[in-house]
Amino acid sequence: MKIIPYLQLARPANIVTSVSDILAGIAIASIGTMELSGLPWQGYSLLILSTIGLYGGGIVFNDVADAELDAVERPERPIPSGRVSSKNALKLTVVLFAIGIVSAFSFDIRSGILALFITFFSVIYDLYGKHHSIMGPVNMGLCRGLNLLLGISILPDTLNGWYGIALIPVVYISAITMISRGEVHGSSKKPLLAAAGMYIIVHLAQGITAYLYENLWIASPFIFLHIFLLFKPLLKAIKTPIGPLIGKSVKAGVLSLIIMNAAWAGVAGSITLALIIASLLPVSMFLGKKFAVT
Repeated sequence: MKIIPYLQLARPANIVTSVSDILAGIAIASIGTMELSGLPWQGYSLLILSTIGLYGGGIVFNDVADAELDAVERPERPIPSGRVSSKNALKLTVVLFAIGIVSAFSFDIRSGILALFITFFSVIYDLYGKHHSIMGPVNMGLCRGLNLLLGISILPDTLNGWYGIALIPVVYISAITMISRGEVHGSSKKPLLAAAGMYIIVHLAQGITAYLYENLWIASPFIFLHIFLLFKPLLKAIKTPIGPLIGKSVKAGVLSLIIMNAAWAGVAGSITLALIIASLLPVSMFLGKKFAVT
């Protein structure tokens, strides 16, 4: 079995961004409780393994669900090109989801429940959500928001105080998903401008939270870097809303999510974890050059 087509299915650059969700959630969980060194270290490995399985499963199943459409629009993808059969891709989906769910339950039942919800919303998005202009972006955003909560579940008792923060990834991913609808055939400026407004909401939310926790000086560099990475390609796409430019904006949104998560670690006051998360960006960018991101 050749492994490259299966890696192409799983989009490893994207999976790295999901790991950054977990690390950001871990940083948030530590606010006002204990130092990062005091957190249960088995949680790091189990929750990271969980998100790799959950996110990888969702991405692979997306290609299973899109096989017929990809045969027309993206015939080079592994399934329509014949390099991976739909049957084998579905088997890989099941294995990855199982790894994600079992790993989460192995740590804590609340983590496991979150993993079940992530799996559910991933499948719903792949089968139905992506076809709806409003519910689709919200559906995908829920997956990311729940993934952030999965990281926070490293201290399960802190979850009750942080459920609301899951709305921020919902807004962010909704914006990216809204933009992505035009990456094949182009778009009008309206959804791109709406996405820009949603991005601004995310940055304001992070800035205000950092200010309230007196960590604005730590979070600010990452927030401003994120703004630069997002808006440089987005403004070009707004000026000329054609498929290739929109595709670059989508890719920037996905990969720079790592910097948004570094900003969350900054909001939590953890310079160390913020830098560790930020260091994942060149890894994701390297993988993004080798494997498809969208």
